Amino acid sequence: MCAKIEISVPVTREMTSKLKAGDQVLLSGQIIAARDAAHKRMTEALQRGDALPVCLRGQVIYYVGPTPALPGRAVGSAGPTTAARMDTYTPALLEHGLLGMIGKGDRSDTVIEALKRNNAVYFAATGGAGALLAAHIKRYTVLAYPELGPEALAELEVENFPVTVAIDCTGNNLYRTGPLLYRRALDF
Repeated sequence: MCAKIEISVPVTREMTSKLKAGDQVLLSGQIIAARDAAHKRMTEALQRGDALPVCLRGQVIYYVGPTPALPGRAVGSAGPTTAARMDTYTPALLEHGLLGMIGKGDRSDTVIEALKRNNAVYFAATGGAGALLAAHIKRYTVLAYPELGPEALAELEVENFPVTVAIDCTGNNLYRTGPLLYRRALDF
Protein backbone atom coordinates (compact mmCIF):
# COMPACT_ATOMS: atom_id res chain seq x y z
CA MET A 1 0.00 0.00 0.00
CA CYS A 2 1.36 3.42 -0.94
CA ALA A 3 1.55 6.18 1.63
CA LYS A 4 -0.08 9.62 1.51
CA ILE A 5 2.55 12.10 2.65
CA GLU A 6 2.60 15.85 3.25
CA ILE A 7 5.94 17.52 2.51
CA SER A 8 7.19 21.08 2.89
CA VAL A 9 9.66 22.35 0.31
CA PRO A 10 12.64 22.70 0.36
CA VAL A 11 13.20 18.99 0.84
CA THR A 12 16.14 17.10 2.29
CA ARG A 13 17.88 13.91 1.19
CA GLU A 14 16.53 12.34 4.37
CA MET A 15 12.99 13.10 3.14
CA THR A 16 13.59 11.89 -0.41
CA SER A 17 15.14 8.65 0.85
CA LYS A 18 11.85 7.79 2.60
CA LEU A 19 9.71 8.29 -0.51
CA LYS A 20 8.76 5.22 -2.53
CA ALA A 21 7.42 4.94 -6.06
CA GLY A 22 3.64 5.12 -5.82
CA ASP A 23 3.50 7.34 -2.73
CA GLN A 24 0.93 10.10 -3.00
CA VAL A 25 2.40 13.41 -1.87
CA LEU A 26 1.00 16.85 -1.09
CA LEU A 27 3.71 19.50 -1.55
CA SER A 28 3.56 22.86 0.20
CA GLY A 29 6.03 25.74 0.10
CA GLN A 30 8.06 27.35 -2.65
CA ILE A 31 8.93 25.37 -5.76
CA ILE A 32 10.51 26.47 -9.03
CA ALA A 33 8.69 26.58 -12.37
CA ALA A 34 10.91 26.00 -15.40
CA ARG A 35 10.60 24.45 -18.82
CA ASP A 36 12.89 23.73 -21.75
CA ALA A 37 14.24 27.19 -22.47
CA ALA A 38 14.99 28.00 -18.81
CA HIS A 39 16.68 24.62 -18.36
CA LYS A 40 18.85 25.28 -21.38
CA ARG A 41 19.90 28.67 -20.03
CA MET A 42 20.69 27.28 -16.58
CA THR A 43 22.88 24.47 -17.94
CA GLU A 44 24.66 26.90 -20.28
CA ALA A 45 25.38 29.10 -17.24
CA LEU A 46 26.82 26.10 -15.39
CA GLN A 47 28.97 25.19 -18.41
CA ARG A 48 30.39 28.73 -18.44
CA GLY A 49 31.04 28.55 -14.69
CA ASP A 50 28.42 31.24 -13.96
CA ALA A 51 26.18 31.19 -10.92
CA LEU A 52 22.59 30.11 -11.36
CA PRO A 53 19.86 32.71 -10.83
CA VAL A 54 18.38 30.48 -8.09
CA CYS A 55 19.76 28.13 -5.46
CA LEU A 56 18.73 24.58 -6.33
CA ARG A 57 19.72 23.02 -2.99
CA GLY A 58 16.75 21.01 -1.75
CA GLN A 59 14.53 22.45 -4.44
CA VAL A 60 11.78 20.94 -6.57
CA ILE A 61 11.27 22.07 -10.18
CA TYR A 62 7.85 21.86 -11.80
CA TYR A 63 7.98 21.49 -15.58
CA VAL A 64 5.20 23.98 -16.29
CA GLY A 65 4.47 27.04 -18.38
CA PRO A 66 1.27 28.37 -16.87
CA THR A 67 -1.33 30.25 -18.85
CA PRO A 68 -2.21 33.85 -17.87
CA ALA A 69 -3.84 34.24 -14.48
CA LEU A 70 -7.58 34.22 -14.14
CA PRO A 71 -9.24 36.75 -11.80
CA GLY A 72 -8.44 35.88 -8.20
CA ARG A 73 -5.82 33.28 -9.14
CA ALA A 74 -2.01 33.33 -9.23
CA VAL A 75 -1.95 31.53 -12.61
CA GLY A 76 -4.29 30.11 -15.21
CA SER A 77 -4.04 26.48 -16.19
CA ALA A 78 -0.80 24.93 -14.90
CA GLY A 79 -0.52 21.37 -16.11
CA PRO A 80 2.76 19.45 -16.33
CA THR A 81 4.78 19.26 -19.52
CA THR A 82 6.55 16.15 -20.78
CA ALA A 83 9.58 15.60 -18.59
CA ALA A 84 11.69 13.84 -21.22
CA ARG A 85 12.25 17.22 -22.88
CA MET A 86 14.37 18.19 -19.84
CA ASP A 87 16.37 14.94 -19.71
CA THR A 88 19.53 16.35 -21.30
CA TYR A 89 19.65 19.12 -18.68
CA THR A 90 18.55 17.22 -15.57
CA PRO A 91 21.75 15.44 -14.46
CA ALA A 92 23.70 18.72 -14.23
CA LEU A 93 20.95 20.35 -12.17
CA LEU A 94 20.75 17.34 -9.85
CA GLU A 95 24.51 17.66 -9.28
CA HIS A 96 23.85 21.23 -8.09
CA GLY A 97 21.42 20.22 -5.34
CA LEU A 98 18.07 19.75 -7.08
CA LEU A 99 16.18 16.98 -5.24
CA GLY A 100 12.86 16.77 -7.02
CA MET A 101 11.13 17.36 -10.32
CA ILE A 102 7.47 17.34 -11.31
CA GLY A 103 6.34 16.47 -14.81
CA LYS A 104 4.57 13.81 -16.79
CA GLY A 105 5.93 10.77 -18.59
CA ASP A 106 8.89 8.45 -18.12
CA ARG A 107 12.52 9.54 -17.76
CA SER A 108 15.65 8.28 -19.51
CA ASP A 109 17.98 5.74 -17.94
CA THR A 110 20.58 8.53 -17.63
CA VAL A 111 18.18 10.62 -15.52
CA ILE A 112 17.22 7.60 -13.40
CA GLU A 113 20.90 6.93 -12.66
CA ALA A 114 21.35 10.62 -11.74
CA LEU A 115 18.33 10.39 -9.41
CA LYS A 116 19.93 7.43 -7.68
CA ARG A 117 23.35 9.14 -7.39
CA ASN A 118 21.82 12.29 -5.93
CA ASN A 119 19.11 10.70 -3.75
CA ALA A 120 16.48 12.65 -5.68
CA VAL A 121 12.95 11.82 -6.83
CA TYR A 122 10.73 12.42 -9.82
CA PHE A 123 7.10 13.26 -9.14
CA ALA A 124 4.29 12.93 -11.66
CA ALA A 125 1.40 15.37 -11.82
CA THR A 126 -1.76 14.48 -13.66
CA GLY A 127 -1.69 15.62 -17.27
CA GLY A 128 -4.92 17.26 -18.42
CA ALA A 129 -5.67 18.55 -14.92
CA GLY A 130 -3.99 21.96 -15.28
CA ALA A 131 -6.99 23.94 -14.06
CA LEU A 132 -7.29 21.78 -10.95
CA LEU A 133 -3.55 21.93 -10.25
CA ALA A 134 -3.59 25.71 -10.62
CA ALA A 135 -5.93 25.96 -7.63
CA HIS A 136 -3.02 24.76 -5.46
CA ILE A 137 -0.72 27.55 -6.68
CA LYS A 138 -1.05 30.57 -4.40
CA ARG A 139 1.64 32.85 -5.84
CA TYR A 140 3.68 33.08 -9.07
CA THR A 141 6.81 35.26 -9.20
CA VAL A 142 9.19 35.46 -12.15
CA LEU A 143 12.79 35.10 -10.92
CA ALA A 144 14.83 35.10 -14.14
CA TYR A 145 14.56 35.07 -17.94
CA PRO A 146 11.31 37.11 -18.10
CA GLU A 147 11.68 37.37 -21.88
CA LEU A 148 10.78 33.66 -22.05
CA GLY A 149 7.19 34.46 -21.07
CA PRO A 150 5.49 31.37 -19.63
CA GLU A 151 8.80 29.48 -19.83
CA ALA A 152 10.54 31.98 -17.52
CA LEU A 153 12.20 30.72 -14.37
CA ALA A 154 9.65 31.43 -11.63
CA GLU A 155 8.84 30.68 -8.02
CA LEU A 156 5.52 29.10 -7.22
CA GLU A 157 4.06 29.07 -3.76
CA VAL A 158 2.05 25.87 -3.58
CA GLU A 159 -0.31 24.47 -0.99
CA ASN A 160 -1.15 20.76 -0.88
CA PHE A 161 -0.04 20.35 -4.49
CA PRO A 162 -0.93 16.73 -5.40
CA VAL A 163 1.76 14.57 -6.99
CA THR A 164 2.76 10.91 -7.09
CA VAL A 165 6.29 9.61 -6.67
CA ALA A 166 6.86 8.17 -10.13
CA ILE A 167 10.57 7.34 -9.72
CA ASP A 168 12.13 7.09 -6.29
CA CYS A 169 15.76 7.55 -5.31
CA THR A 170 16.47 3.83 -5.68
CA GLY A 171 15.25 3.82 -9.29
CA ASN A 172 11.86 2.15 -8.74
CA ASN A 173 9.79 3.45 -11.64
CA LEU A 174 5.99 3.37 -11.87
CA TYR A 175 6.16 3.98 -15.61
CA ARG A 176 7.90 0.62 -15.99
CA THR A 177 6.41 -1.45 -13.15
CA GLY A 178 2.83 -0.20 -13.45
CA PRO A 179 2.13 -1.68 -16.90
CA LEU A 180 3.60 -5.03 -15.79
CA LEU A 181 1.30 -5.16 -12.77
CA TYR A 182 -1.66 -4.20 -14.94
CA ARG A 183 -0.93 -6.94 -17.47
CA ARG A 184 -0.56 -9.51 -14.69
CA ALA A 185 -3.85 -8.38 -13.16
CA LEU A 186 -5.57 -8.88 -16.52
CA ASP A 187 -3.78 -12.18 -16.96
CA PHE A 188 -2.12 -11.21 -20.26
